[in-house]
Amino acid sequence: MALRRSNRVNWLIATGHFLAHFYVLCLPPLFLAWQAAFHASFAELGLALALMSGTTALLQTPVGFLVDRHGARPFLVGGIVLMSGGIAAMGFATAYWQIVACAIVSGIGNSVIHPSDYAILAGSVEQERMGRAFALHTFAGNVGFAAAPPTMALLMLTVGWRVSVIGVGLVGVAAAGLVLVQSRILLEGKRPARKRPAVAGHKLLASRTLLLFFGFYMLGAMAGSGVQAWLITVLHQVHGVGLADASGALTGYTVGATLGVLLGGVFADAFGAYLLSFTIGISLVCGALWLVVGAVAMPLLATIGAMLASGLAIGCTRTPRDMMLREAVPASEMGKVFGFVSSGLPLGSALTPVPFGFLIDRGHPEWILALAAGLLALSLFSVAAARAAARRMPMGMVAAE
Repeated sequence: MALRRSNRVNWLIATGHFLAHFYVLCLPPLFLAWQAAFHASFAELGLALALMSGTTALLQTPVGFLVDRHGARPFLVGGIVLMSGGIAAMGFATAYWQIVACAIVSGIGNSVIHPSDYAILAGSVEQERMGRAFALHTFAGNVGFAAAPPTMALLMLTVGWRVSVIGVGLVGVAAAGLVLVQSRILLEGKRPARKRPAVAGHKLLASRTLLLFFGFYMLGAMAGSGVQAWLITVLHQVHGVGLADASGALTGYTVGATLGVLLGGVFADAFGAYLLSFTIGISLVCGALWLVVGAVAMPLLATIGAMLASGLAIGCTRTPRDMMLREAVPASEMGKVFGFVSSGLPLGSALTPVPFGFLIDRGHPEWILALAAGLLALSLFSVAAARAAARRMPMGMVAAE
């Protein structure tokens, strides 16, 4: 019975996380249609996407405090409604500024997902299955990213862009209803005593341990986003690989990263005592493969295989990463902690594409994969220090001060 309940929890939470990622990447396929409809520049259209993601990153931490104080379930349902409603409302827009407003509303709703999801998973899933639960959560988000562009392109060709965004938005509203109906099975960790001063939570987030975990998440995202943004250009300019073939290498990397998440979840449940060693070892393999691909001209199949393997390696680190953070904090602080630390992911993803592009403009595309490997190595110093700091000063003591 407990297994059936935890499986239902996993799929409910995964559905919300899938939608959160799907809605972010459902916008770029609409840009050409919006440019014609609203006479907006590509910079303006990109701003709508940036404001959506920026709003999410900015609000995740304060939402995490609210989740820990008042409970995750109502925030999760309300967040999905806002997130999907903002997307659906874009179908009725008559001016560009309305698209921007809807994107911000959707970003507000999206900010609820990570703090609520991790708080519910921590309280609802058995310890021995926690790794697989976290893995399914991350996997669902990756699938959402992958599914959005082709889905929107197909819908736009068949029913037009307005009906497309209204339709995918209404799917999210229906999902919120499903979560609401099933909400009695969504348990949470013990909430902190209301009389405890709010400053304790801020001291927790400012602790050495969590700042180092934030750096780990951010540096890892910087490395990964640099590879995803510029791998095609690097292979083309450094090794003369055709654009179609280079795109195949990037596809191999993203497929590997998605599948690797599930493998990492299985490992985390089976060998939880070795999370740090596994993360360091498999990340070093990933970085080494990036160095080889950047420095050595290989046959196409070898290049694709190396990028697929590096994707599997980096994907395998995702669940151990989240599990190490979970072990460092009490369950009652899960919302604010994951809200704060996971905001390093969109921040890191935003930091590297521009300076890496600057290096390519200056004639140094051969540096890109080496720099990404260096950032990945720095992230390992950060997580090792975070684990050491967590052992010296348990987070429960910090939160109680």
